[in-house]
Amino acid sequence: MESKSRAIASLVLVVVLSVAGLMTPPVVVAHEQPPQSPINIEKCWSSIFNVNGCVLELYRSVFSGKFGNVGVACCKAFSTIDANCWPHMFPLNPFFPPLIKDNCAHIVPE
Repeated sequence: MESKSRAIASLVLVVVLSVAGLMTPPVVVAHEQPPQSPINIEKCWSSIFNVNGCVLELYRSVFSGKFGNVGVACCKAFSTIDANCWPHMFPLNPFFPPLIKDNCAHIVPE
């Protein structure tokens, strides 16, 4: 009987907290940035997909940590990508785009 009472009390507590959460007005953070224009992720990737083997070169670099394996054509394609695309293209590794860009700067002078 005691375990049933505990289960009912727990259920009531969960329901009360859930309802209380629904009734609270949303909190607006004062320093929120206005939404930016949506990123067209297909456009972001298009220059890389248009170069034969470029995607494979970039993935090899990501997984091996060797950034010197990216060819000239791929570097040229990578250099055309808007910097706003990078967080959407490489969300798990924000350091990857600058590393590739730095490596490509030695291969393809701007």
